[in-house]
Amino acid sequence: MSEISTYLKLGTTSIVLAMIEDGFLSVDLSLETPVADLRAFSHDPGLSHTARLRDGRRMTALQLQREYLEQARKYVEDRYGTDTAPDTTDVLNRWESVLDRLTDDPMKLCEELDWVAKLKLLEGYRQRDDIDWGHHRLQLVDLQYSDVRPDRGLYNRLVARGRMQRLLDPAEVEHSITEPPEDTRAYFRGRCLAKYADSVAAASWDSVIFDLPGYDSLQRVPTLEPLRGTKEHVGSLLERSPTAADLVAVLTGERR
Repeated sequence: MSEISTYLKLGTTSIVLAMIEDGFLSVDLSLETPVADLRAFSHDPGLSHTARLRDGRRMTALQLQREYLEQARKYVEDRYGTDTAPDTTDVLNRWESVLDRLTDDPMKLCEELDWVAKLKLLEGYRQRDDIDWGHHRLQLVDLQYSDVRPDRGLYNRLVARGRMQRLLDPAEVEHSITEPPEDTRAYFRGRCLAKYADSVAAASWDSVIFDLPGYDSLQRVPTLEPLRGTKEHVGSLLERSPTAADLVAVLTGERR
């Protein structure tokens, strides 16, 4: 998936969820048949499908997105004003820019959004080989676009040829494979996996589970708070714990 697509999905979803949690949304944008309409939206590159809302109105996907964007801007201004985080401002501005270009000509986003990039590829193959949209060769292209292998995935080939915009330096991505961010719970999880790999039975968003000798059951360390488990919070603890058993003993208050 393209970096910009991922960035916008995560950023816009985060803002909308925050609005819902705070009870801020002042209009009901619920769809009457959400599953069917979402499928219809995803099969409508012309962006003309209209869905019926529960209040009787009909809107296209772009119109719905603009309604959410308007609410999001009001929410951010109301909650944060001039203290709005730069990343939040960037998400809102990119969101609006994407909607404007989708309205004008979706192909203007062929270097940013996955579905537009894929559509351009498919159209190119279709015209070159004079085949229709149901041809099995296009189905293979569809699958190959998302192949994560650098030498096989069509998305990766587009990146290599400079035909997809990136937000991150490739060196940053390589660094992040082994070095977790220091300001979230990911630091604790990442350092545990690196330091105590043989003792980690499982790791997820909300816990690290250890399989330790001398214990009758697996030992679960919860990581429910996103901002606990940072380097500042647990860095010295990890340094003082040569083994996973030492770490668990400290966290549970056991004597060793």
